[in-house]
Amino acid sequence: MSRVAKMPVKIPAGVQITMADRLVTVKGAKASLNLDLPASVEVEIVDGVLSVSSASVQSNAMQSGTVRALIANMVEGVTQGYQKKLQLVGVGYRAASQGKKVNLALGFSHPIEYPIPEGVTVETPSQTEIVVKGADKKMVGQVAADIRRFRPPEPYKGKGVRYSDEKVELKEAKKK
Repeated sequence: MSRVAKMPVKIPAGVQITMADRLVTVKGAKASLNLDLPASVEVEIVDGVLSVSSASVQSNAMQSGTVRALIANMVEGVTQGYQKKLQLVGVGYRAASQGKKVNLALGFSHPIEYPIPEGVTVETPSQTEIVVKGADKKMVGQVAADIRRFRPPEPYKGKGVRYSDEKVELKEAKKK
């Protein structure tokens, strides 16, 4: 059984955590994030340490650890932030960020315009690199996954949009 819920979350300097009803708000230098608590989970803040407890054993196993991990991710997000790097591999594949959208040329007959949601920034240091940044870990991962979904790496030549740390195993071509 996991013991994630029993580990306390240390609140660094410059981070404010407030609770109103069943809503936890984490404010920091980068952003402010909110989380709705399930009914069976309680959160306590004592001397700069946040602890999560539950009413029953089942809710401890199912929800307390998840809530603790989400709050820890929120604390890290408002202090350091999260980022995902994507690479475009293929002849003519390129990306350019313009305001609140990303223009992608991925070998289709039409360009793709992806609108960037609030709370996330997208940078293109070069035409074949995309960096997605933000305070919310879930949103950063979802935006990166949405961009990757337009053209996932194919297994024969490796062309497509991939994460920078992703290894694509290439298949051997058919032999005559």
